[in-house]
Order: sequence, then C-alpha cells, then structure tokens
Amino acid sequence: MTATVFRHATVIPVDPERRIIEDGAVRVIGNRIDQVGPDADVVGQPGDRVIDCRRKLIIPGLIDAHGHAGHCLIRSLASDTSPAWMKIVTPAYYHATTREFWYADGLVSGLERLRAGVTTGVSIISSMPRSDDPQFAVNHARAYSQMGLREIICTGPAGMPWPRDVTRWEDGSPRRRSISFAEMMEGAEAAIQTLDGSDDGRIRVYLTPFTIVPSLDPSNISTPDQAVTLTPDDRMHARAIRELARRYGIRLHSDAFAGHIRLAFQDKENALLGPDIHLQHCWGISPAEIDILAETGTHVTHAPPGRSTPVIEMMARRINLAITTDGTAPSRHFDMLQTARLFQSVQHVLRNHDRFFFPPGKVLEMITIDAANALGLGHEIGSLESGKKADLVVLDMAQPHLTPDWMPVHRLIHQASGADVETVMVDGRLVMENRKITAVDIGDALAQGQREAAALVERAGLWAHMHDPGWGQLYRTFE
Repeated sequence: MTATVFRHATVIPVDPERRIIEDGAVRVIGNRIDQVGPDADVVGQPGDRVIDCRRKLIIPGLIDAHGHAGHCLIRSLASDTSPAWMKIVTPAYYHATTREFWYADGLVSGLERLRAGVTTGVSIISSMPRSDDPQFAVNHARAYSQMGLREIICTGPAGMPWPRDVTRWEDGSPRRRSISFAEMMEGAEAAIQTLDGSDDGRIRVYLTPFTIVPSLDPSNISTPDQAVTLTPDDRMHARAIRELARRYGIRLHSDAFAGHIRLAFQDKENALLGPDIHLQHCWGISPAEIDILAETGTHVTHAPPGRSTPVIEMMARRINLAITTDGTAPSRHFDMLQTARLFQSVQHVLRNHDRFFFPPGKVLEMITIDAANALGLGHEIGSLESGKKADLVVLDMAQPHLTPDWMPVHRLIHQASGADVETVMVDGRLVMENRKITAVDIGDALAQGQREAAALVERAGLWAHMHDPGWGQLYRTFE
C-alpha cells in the first residue's frame, strides 16, 4: 500500500507528550497514521509519496463539536434584531426549506469548514432540530461525503409544545401538517438507520433533542423559582431519548442552561447527562450544577463569547470542555482558529485582563483532542499518533503575519486563521491540496447555495429582515 510522507515540517501532534517537533515528519498508510517524529527518525519506503513541508506547520484536523446545518444560507438575516432572531428563522426552517436547500447548505458549509482546516464538524439540522423528514439529514451528509469530510449529523425531537406544525415541499408546493413527538422520534431513528457509520464511518448520527429539559426556557437561563420539578413530559422525553440511543448505541448532544442540569438530575436513571453526551452553552449554571456535571462525567462545549458561562469553574472541576463555533448564523463563521482566539480574548477580559488564563497550548487542545473527547472519538482523532485516523492540516507559515517562524503554538493561536490552511487530509485522503479542492466544483456549489438561499427568502418572506448597515448610527435604530 502506497504511503504519504509529510517531511521537514514543524509538527505539533498534540500527543500525550505534547511534543513540538521542529524538523518533523508524518507518515500515513491507508487511513491511519504510521509514524510521527523527527524527520530523521521517520522511515519511508520506495514508492512513498513525499510532500515537502518546509516552512509549513502540521497539526491535527480541527474539530467543531457544535454547529448548525442550514445556517450558512441564512447568514446576516435578522442579525440586527437578535432578541427576535429565533422566532424569525425557526419558522423559516420549519415551513420554507426543501430537500434541495439542505444539500446546498451542506456544500457551502462543508467548503467553508474544509478551507479552514475543520476535518470533523457537528451539524444540527436547523436551529431547533427538525427530524420529520430524514432526507434533510441525508442530503446534508451527502455533500460532506462528496468532499471527504467527517460529519456528525445531529437530529432529534423539537422543543415543546408538541405536536408542531411543519410544511413539506416534495412536490413543489407547500403541504402543512402537524408532527407529534413520536413522529419526530421516528424520523430521527430513520436518519440513524440510514446514515450512522456510512461513508466508511466518516458520517455519524448523534441523537439531539433541542434541550435536556423541554419544559424550561430552551434558550435562556431558568431561575430556581422557574426550575422547580420535572414534568411528566420531561420524564417521558428523557426516557424516550435514552431508549432510542441505547437501541442503536449512539451518543447524545443537546443544549443546556441554568436550571436544566439540576432538574434533569432528578431522574438519574434517564437523565441526559453522562460521559456519552456533550452539552452546549451551559449559561449561568450554578455551583451545584457544576458538581453534577463533574459527578456524571458530562462533556461541555462552549461558543464564545457566550453568556455567563462558568468556563474556568467547570474546568477546575476537571470537566472536559471544548471550544465550538456555533456557526454560522446570524453573524458567525466556521473558522476554528479565529473562534479559539476570540475565546481566549473574552476569557482574559472577563478575568480582569488576566492573560495568564488559557495559554495557547490549552486553547489548541480545546479545538483538537478535547473536542475529540467531547465527541467520544478521542481514541481515533484529535491528535497525531501512530494508529490513529489520519486527519491532519498543513498551514503555510511563510507569510508576513506568521514571521518570524518561532514559538509555533503561539503563532497558531495568536495570528493564524483558516485562510492559512494549505492542505487537508481526512481519513488518509488528501481532500484539499495547495488550497485546491477537486471533489466538488466550488463555483457551481456556491451558485447552488445562492439560488437556494434566495428561494428560501422568497418562500419565507424574509426580505423584510435584510436591514441597511446603519450608516452613521452609534446605536442601531429602526424606522
């Protein structure tokens, strides 16, 4: 079997020894890493393909453990009216999207992630999961499969109330109907059956209810007087999620905010907590809820800037926490390096400009191995080690903003961005080389995304939510 050898690079494998190998090499055979070490110690064979990486940096593939499918094609819409944003975009997802829309978004989001060095991306179908049509998930995953990326499709039941109205467009015209909780679960199960483990294991499905306690506010902190006890619907919801996840041996992902964790723990047998789940946000959670996360081994993911998220307090209790983009709407992106830098800056500001918190090495861990562990995939991805899957990124360091070429982890976290990514390998396959992607026609993919986005805006009547840029205004106002 022909091997690929990346030679004479600075290699940051994020391995247990946390080495920085100045003149390093990585040898890949098939879809696995064979050797990582000093160039002189990596033994090649006749016929190996050699890629010279002088003035290049090699890191593990970046991992975005929480993002949203559909968001790439609604970016900026209603971004100036953030309190109403969910109320505007969720009906659009539920009543104006077609199967073609989800494939087009997969193309655009996959391209953005790939060009920024994200080799594994989580994609929740909609802002609030929509699972009534499994083909949405199938079409999104098909685009990622074409590019050779890893994708974790997250699908599951919407938040309360149940049933929920949806509109389907399979025959080109709208057909409205109500979908029960049971039908949402059936759709999620169909997506699991169709997708999980497909594309040689690069496509996975995680069961994703909107929140872990559906009776509470799904997007904000619930105070103790609001979060008192689990309702019968809460208990039914947790039990159904747990039963389906156990049946297929799949992991869970959801959102949680203050109050959710304490209430969920009232039903310890079925609580959506534990080492098989990662929870996004965790805004405003109490010390008691931090204790519950630590006790149950629950993973947490955080998208900066966040709101009152006790990041340091959680990590001090050895809760595994990873950085995510929560991309890409209304005003986010899938550039993990820029997101990591924002996280570091925000934490410094929140801690009275104490720049001793979150040195660059820890931040890099939070978008590689810590993120892999949050997904339950740390044994396969997240670091460059012999026997692991060959997911790696090559960055061009021979650039003004990355010169001088020293302290490479600092350079990566302080100055680099996704635009510096030159070559990407996923599962042993070069999916981008010298910034060139051959699996899809970029121009055609972007044109398709533009068409589907415009069609969605027309169907949903969203033109009113395209606002002027606020010329000359210190504080946004509206006519």
